Order: sequence, then C-alpha cells, then structure tokens
Amino acid sequence: MAEPRTRPAARPRSPLSRPVIAIAGLGIESSTFSPARTEAAAFHPQRGADVLTRYPFLAPGAPLRAAAEWRGALVGKALPGGTVTAAAYEELAAELLARLAESGPLDGLWFDIHGAMTVEGIDDAEAVLLARVRETVGPDVIVSTSMDLHGNVSRELAHLSDLITCYRMAPHEDAMETKERAARNLVDLLTTGAPRPVKAWIPVPVLLAGEQTSTRIEPAKSVYAAVEEVEAAEGVTDAAIWVGYAWADEPRNRAVVMVTGPDRAAVAAGAERLAQGFWEARHAFEFVAPTDTLDGCLDEALASAPENRPYFISDTGDNPTAGGAGDVTWSLERVLAQPEFKDPSGPTVIYASLPGPAAVETAVRAGVGATVTVTAGAEIDDRHAGPLTMTGVVHAIRHGDPHAEVGAVLRVGGVYVVLTALRKPYHHEHDFTDLELSPRTADIVIVKIGYLEPELFDMAADWKMALTPGGVDQNLLRLGHHRIHRPMFPFDEEMTDPDLSARIIPPPNDPLAADNE
Repeated sequence: MAEPRTRPAARPRSPLSRPVIAIAGLGIESSTFSPARTEAAAFHPQRGADVLTRYPFLAPGAPLRAAAEWRGALVGKALPGGTVTAAAYEELAAELLARLAESGPLDGLWFDIHGAMTVEGIDDAEAVLLARVRETVGPDVIVSTSMDLHGNVSRELAHLSDLITCYRMAPHEDAMETKERAARNLVDLLTTGAPRPVKAWIPVPVLLAGEQTSTRIEPAKSVYAAVEEVEAAEGVTDAAIWVGYAWADEPRNRAVVMVTGPDRAAVAAGAERLAQGFWEARHAFEFVAPTDTLDGCLDEALASAPENRPYFISDTGDNPTAGGAGDVTWSLERVLAQPEFKDPSGPTVIYASLPGPAAVETAVRAGVGATVTVTAGAEIDDRHAGPLTMTGVVHAIRHGDPHAEVGAVLRVGGVYVVLTALRKPYHHEHDFTDLELSPRTADIVIVKIGYLEPELFDMAADWKMALTPGGVDQNLLRLGHHRIHRPMFPFDEEMTDPDLSARIIPPPNDPLAADNE
C-alpha cells in the first residue's frame, strides 16, 4: 500500500441535529467520437424546490426528507450525446453556482452527477465544476458525490469529494437506491459529527464498454457482488467500482475503485481487494449477448423458430443512451433493402428509431393512412451513410412525447419505421404501444441500444447485438483513442500487472499533490 504524505489529523466536527444540505449537479455521457454537440436545453434543468421532486426518498413525509433541511440548487440530466458546448456548460454552471451562493450557509452538498461529461476545451469537467462549487460554498462543506458506474473518477474528483459512490448494477436498476445511499451517508456523517472519511482510490488500467461489463452475467456479477462485502466490513462507509466511460478520449477514462470510511487500514484493504478482483477478471469479460454483423443477426432472426420471436436486435453503434447521435442510417438502409421485408405480408419488423423532424412533419400533415415519401437521418452523423428516403404508409402519430416531442410510424413493406422529431431511446413497452405497435407479436424488433433494458430483455424470446458503426462503436480498438493513459487493457493485451496499491486521497481542505497517474 502506498504511503501518503504526512498531514494533520482530521479534526472532529460538532454533530448537527438537522443539517442544511444543498443538491446540485449536471449529468451526461458525452461521446467524443460522435460529431454531435449538446446544448444547455438538453439538460432539462430543475431548480429550487423542484429539484427535490426528482427523488422519491425526499418526498414530503419521507424520513430522509425530515432528517435535514434540503435546498435544491440546480440539477440537470441530459440524454447521452455529443460533447457539451463550452457556452452551454458555462451557462448551466454559472446558474448552478449562483443558486448555491444564494442558498446561504451550508453544512453539506449532495453532488448528483453522471461522471462522463465532456466539454469543449475542458478535461475532467465534473472535477472542474466541483472545484468551482467549493470556491462558492467553502472548503468545510461536506460533499457526497453520486455517479453512474460508467462515469470517470480522477484523483481531483476523488479529492474534492468527501463521500463518493456509484451504481452497482448494469442495467442500472439500482440508480435511485444509489442516490439515496449517497444522501443518507451524507446525513449520517453530518448528524454524528464524525471526521471526514478516509478515501482510498485505485486506478485500474482497463477500459471496456458497458455491454462487456453487465452485472447480469459473469464475471461482472461476482466482481460487483464483492462491493457489498467490502462495504459491510468494520470501518468502511461505502465501496464502489467504476467501469469508466469507453467512448470518450480523455486521460481520466479508465476503471477506478474507491472505498471510504473512518478506518484507513479497512478502506485501503477493501479497495485493493476490489481492484485486484477487477484486474484479474479482465480477460473474462464478454458481451452480455451474442454478437454478429447486422447481416448475420438478420439472417439468424429470419431463420428462427416462431417460439424464438420476437427476436430483438440491438443496433449498438448508434445507441443514443450511450452517446450516439441517434441518426445514423446505415442499419436501417440495409434493413429496408432486405428482400424478405419488402412484402407487407412477410415478416413484421419494428425499427426504433430515426430522428427526422421534416419527415415527421410531412407524416403529420398527411395523416394516418396516407402514403408519403420522406427523407430522414444523417443530419448530424453522416459518416457511415447519408440521409435515407423512404416511401410508406403512415401507421401512427403521437404528439406530446416528453422526449421525441412528436413520433410517427411509417410502414415500408413489412418494416414499421419509428420516426421522431427529436432523438429518443426506446426502452419500455409503452414506447411502442403508444405508437400503435405491438412488439410482442412482431417477428423482429431492432432497437438502437446496447444491452436490452429490463422490459425489453423480459420481452425478447431471443436476442443478439449487431456490431454496427457509429459514435459508440463497440469495437473500441477501431475508434482511435490517443489521450488515455497507456498501457491500458484491451488496447495493450500483453501489459504487465499494474500497481494496484491504495492511494490515500487527502480531504478537500488539504492540498492534493500533482496527479501523475
């Protein structure tokens, strides 16, 4: 275990019967391999008391709500996408900081982020934002940071946070549970008056896609099961493993382990156990589903028996929930060219989805049942295929979708193409049934997604992931990372074992040594 430099012992703090805690944060996954850019409106920021409505455990009457005085500042979360523009970041950050300044003296801050936000001209955007937050609220405010396990934890972010945690499940079925844990740990620390926690941080030189590290299957299932065992140890408050975000190219992108708690030896030992377990499992990580080319997936789906339908295919390279632009037409172009799908009486295919505001407008004007010719897609990412022109019958129209705004379904032969005014992920059965589509009775359902979200996973009789091109290409080696720390697995298969000893990170009111990691 690496020895830290000498520093003063943590000072005891007075217990607080009802601490004052602010809530703030910005969250997005930003693919640097996508040409898309993200503006401020995409974050749908909530402000003031409205922030508290995001969290069921802070509803009026909830025990945690009563345990502290909660003051919402600004929380904004965007659908994964491209790099955030510098102007958007500054607009949101300035308002967030102003609202914190107006919140009055604070005892704590819950920093609710994702951890994979890339901003034009800024590396490590969340750490930069938290540094500005600390300049506003002061160094003695206790900060608890909650994150997605696909976020990134630099030494600076670890330094500026007192408590830090992330999801333990992928898909993220424990998202709200994680946020509640972060808030509860903060309240507990403030109400007991305990010293600032000891923080053990270990970078693990592995960078894998989320679809290769799903906790539905081994080895991630066992790797993450060890997190709760470490957390349960005496002297440990929380433990976490971050897979990191694979579709951005910054020095911070890699796996990280952190353990926090009052006992230095316990947090260091726990962190080293988790880091070693992740490293030793690196060669065993596999995609959460069988993979193939798109043509291979279509061939298998067409040859499948009726009991193996609906057959789901993930169009992974343009997954909008991982940062894809969502408007790559490469896959849909090939689907529509398939002879078997040209006859309306043949196999039924649902394709979700393709942004095309002009196409949607044409469908709305024509109305359900009309035959229209529209062009959609490739307005943002045209590197793999151009805009796609289709002639078909308008099957359904829906106004008022909170994400798509307006959705329209165009039946082209046997393919039901979902077109949207704004890009939208399709994760739930109602996303389809709201558009008069029946995914359960379809032969093939093609969704721009990576691993299937729980409702789709339960619905699929069979499933494959198509390794398609786009800003979140699952073949990381062909994306062109050049700023990540090397050596890094799987980019450097034969690398020697790294130093996985615990780095003890000083508290925020103690300067951090230069980051040479």
